[in-house]
Amino acid sequence: MSNDDKLIDFSAERGKRIHDLHDKKLDEMRQAFEQALPLPKGKKSGKDKSKKR
Repeated sequence: MSNDDKLIDFSAERGKRIHDLHDKKLDEMRQAFEQALPLPKGKKSGKDKSKKR
């Protein structure tokens, strides 16, 4: 068997698939949180506290 070019490292390929699955789940969770708790866009609406002297 001299076809070393076509050998596949199954553990590396599995690691890539697992990583892709985790990224997909993370994106789904991020989208769900953004829908439930939308982040305010633009300038901060909080008042500036004056320093105590």
